[in-house]
Amino acid sequence: MNKIILSLFILSLTLNVFSQEADSLEVILENEEKALTEELLSDTSDATNIKFKHKIVTIIKDDKGKTTITVKKTDDPDDLEELEALEELDTYFYNIKNKGKKDFKGSWAAIEFGINNYCNNDFSISRDDNDEFMDLNTGKSWNFNLNFAQYSINLINEQFGIVTGLGLEFNNYRFDNDITIQKVNGIIVEDATTYQGSNISKTKLTTTYLTAPILLELHIPIKHDEFNISAGVIGGVKIGSHTKVVYKDDGSKVKTKTRDDFNLSPFRYGLTAKLGFENVNLYANYYMTSLFEKNKGPELHPFAVGISFAF
Repeated sequence: MNKIILSLFILSLTLNVFSQEADSLEVILENEEKALTEELLSDTSDATNIKFKHKIVTIIKDDKGKTTITVKKTDDPDDLEELEALEELDTYFYNIKNKGKKDFKGSWAAIEFGINNYCNNDFSISRDDNDEFMDLNTGKSWNFNLNFAQYSINLINEQFGIVTGLGLEFNNYRFDNDITIQKVNGIIVEDATTYQGSNISKTKLTTTYLTAPILLELHIPIKHDEFNISAGVIGGVKIGSHTKVVYKDDGSKVKTKTRDDFNLSPFRYGLTAKLGFENVNLYANYYMTSLFEKNKGPELHPFAVGISFAF
């Protein structure tokens, strides 16, 4: 009996010692793993591993910018497993280095609201006697833009780049006088007789253009926001136009819409600019092309200013 008790005591003591050694070994392994992880995280060199057929291509860039490329042939499954582990490590470090880093994104894609007008060659919005019929009620002449497509190209540090895209531009030119426009002998003139004596409440010209810009855009970090500045050229292709007159006839409200090209420039180009914070910007467009084709109507250059909400 005493021998059995003694044997059980020795066995218990041995297991206890092994347990303590295993705990110590686990702590040592955890410390080694932690030290290795810290060493890897502190390594600022860039390493890329690429598997190509039966080869492993390793590209290493050190802190001084020196790049080393090695090619290793392999059919060993262990090497392939090592490569997969290295690729996972590359992805891990890439995510750490780019954590919180924003890609360059332009501010063209947006919904925009503004007001329209046009000016003469001397940038005056006052009309001479020949063009007086084109006077606008600026407060009711609206510009609406839906810039639905955007492509951004980063040039410098995710803060400066080129932006382009596509958009739709809708312009309402609300006439200040109780007239509309018409073509006479191929030239745009006023029509003051068709609705003479009618109680006109609204008369306007509406145009629709498909637009595309080429912009240079700069993002300036300010605390937790970014200040945006963009400027460039914008082009447009006319896809629709009409006039609309709303008046009363015998107490009834009547709306007359006339669709025509009205000698409007089918293609146009101009300058555009934006500035603001993050997704809210002010915009301005000015077209160097005249509203009407040359010698087929008054020479007037459209412009619009307003607010833009990027998406």
